[in-house]
Amino acid sequence: MSKVLKDVVRSSGAEEPSMARAVVRSLGGFGLGLSLATAYGLLELLAEGLSPWGCLVGTLTLAAFLSLGMGFSRQVRVTVFLLLPQAFSKQGRTLLLVTIFGLVLQGPCANTLRNFTQASEAVACGAELALNQTAEMLERAKQPLVGALNKIKAIARKAKVVADSVRKFFRSIMDGVKHVARALRNVWYWLLHIGDVCNSELGNPYLKCARVFDDAKDSCMKVIPQAYHLCYVLMPFKLVLCGLASVVQVFCIIPKYVQPFLRKTMGTPVQKLINRVRKEFEFNVTATHYFSVDLNASRSLSQVALDLYEAVSMKLYRAREALALMGYATPLLLVLLYLQALFYRYGYLNWDSYDNIYITSRFLRMEAVRSKAGLPTVLPLTAHEARHYIKPGSIFLSRKEQIFSIPPILQLIRHLLLTLLLIFLDYAVFWVLDLARHQLQGEIVARSPVLVSITVEGSGYTGKIYRDLVSAFDVLQQGNITVLSRRCRLHPSEPNTTGYIVIGIMYGLCFFVTLFGSHVSRLRRVICASYYPSREQERISYLYNLLLSRRTNLLAALHRAVRRRAADQGHVSILQVLARRCFCLAPFINHFWRQQAYCLGCGQPQDEGATENFVSCSTPACREFICQWHCSNFLACAA
Repeated sequence: MSKVLKDVVRSSGAEEPSMARAVVRSLGGFGLGLSLATAYGLLELLAEGLSPWGCLVGTLTLAAFLSLGMGFSRQVRVTVFLLLPQAFSKQGRTLLLVTIFGLVLQGPCANTLRNFTQASEAVACGAELALNQTAEMLERAKQPLVGALNKIKAIARKAKVVADSVRKFFRSIMDGVKHVARALRNVWYWLLHIGDVCNSELGNPYLKCARVFDDAKDSCMKVIPQAYHLCYVLMPFKLVLCGLASVVQVFCIIPKYVQPFLRKTMGTPVQKLINRVRKEFEFNVTATHYFSVDLNASRSLSQVALDLYEAVSMKLYRAREALALMGYATPLLLVLLYLQALFYRYGYLNWDSYDNIYITSRFLRMEAVRSKAGLPTVLPLTAHEARHYIKPGSIFLSRKEQIFSIPPILQLIRHLLLTLLLIFLDYAVFWVLDLARHQLQGEIVARSPVLVSITVEGSGYTGKIYRDLVSAFDVLQQGNITVLSRRCRLHPSEPNTTGYIVIGIMYGLCFFVTLFGSHVSRLRRVICASYYPSREQERISYLYNLLLSRRTNLLAALHRAVRRRAADQGHVSILQVLARRCFCLAPFINHFWRQQAYCLGCGQPQDEGATENFVSCSTPACREFICQWHCSNFLACAA
């Protein structure tokens, strides 16, 4: 019974530390996830200058994923830990470069665009100022003409009043003249037509009288035809009485003789006199003025300034859109890094040869165990193997790491030169605009250096016109022209030196990632080995067996190479063949061409300063050499 209790207590004591360790691991992962999300939010807000609301949403989303995932999921925890060394890989360097480029776009480039915008606004303000000054000058230039025109109009109005009074006076005179003329015309018409009226009213008195006596005679003769001679008794009375009636005819004949005399003597002169008087009082007052100002421009200055500002804004629209899109590059690259970490974890768990080039402590322990057991070993490594397989803590790079580290350095230098060019452009634009601001500060007002004074003496309407005209020109020459105004002064934006320092720090970090990224990336294997120790042992066994199989195959290949080289007499050049065939050329060739020794096994040439690395073949009558460190342990001369 006591034994059972001891087993139960031991099992519960073993489970309690494991449970406590799991709780501590979950809490640590939860806190680390919150810390990473907070660091990301601060980077987005302070370094890249994104909107606070966007940073808040992105940070909360990332915090929920990282804290919950690292707290309760072992796979997420491993992937996030793999993400940290992954930041020093090629993708991490790309992320840093994109971040730096975003800082450059939002710093120097945005400042350059801001300065160009300030310059365009200053130009537009200058155009508006020129428009206002031009309009003011036109108004001042128009004032003399307008003043003279107003005076002429006033004179015309006064002349019109006088003319109206004169017209009324002459109209009264003309009405009186017309009344007299009308009376004279009536008398004239009476004299002209009195004969006709007399004849129409009275007829010819003698004829009428004679016609009466003739009618009486005819009637008498009709009544008493037998005694018609009695009817001639009336004839003497006819002559006496009708003679008296012819005296009245003189009043009808006199106007016929008086009419031509009156028409010639009085009618025509009076009519000419009346027409001449009418012409004397007929006059016209005409005031004519011409004012024309032509500005040969299809658009006004305000429209030109507005078009200029809109054109600059359209040119900068795409750049602003690119700056806005750069804010989304960092989250996308973080997602890419996370996918890369997932891919590394998948390759580590499923592919034995994936990133399996490290001679770890477990590998060395396996080597020691096999050496004590008398089994074949793989150490020391050959020169070819030493270039491909390294220790995790070695400062030297493998062959593959060396090849992949050169292009990133060149690419980083190119990015650095481009960034320096953009920073120099930002500073140059600011320097030019600041120099212009310093030289053009204040106000420049153009004043007339000489004032001309003109005095007009005299009275009358003409004198008043000239005096008003001269006073208007005095106002024109006393006006000032504002050439430069403080309202249109440039306000260039200064380069952000803090942003320059941040960009420099980021480039230093990028250089560190480029130079030591391969060393830091080796931590990925350490992380996976700590979480999957059994899988790490399988990979070490695979690597050891791979090297051992290559070592066995290498020994057989070296023996075959030695036999072939012995048959071919090693490395023989064309000159050496000629020296052996032609004895006359042998002294010259041996003097100028020194024969070089080569390893019989691998063919490596012997350096002048490294003769101790080669040993002679132990086989009698063999004059060949064998490299001491690589081939001497495997070969015996087969010649």
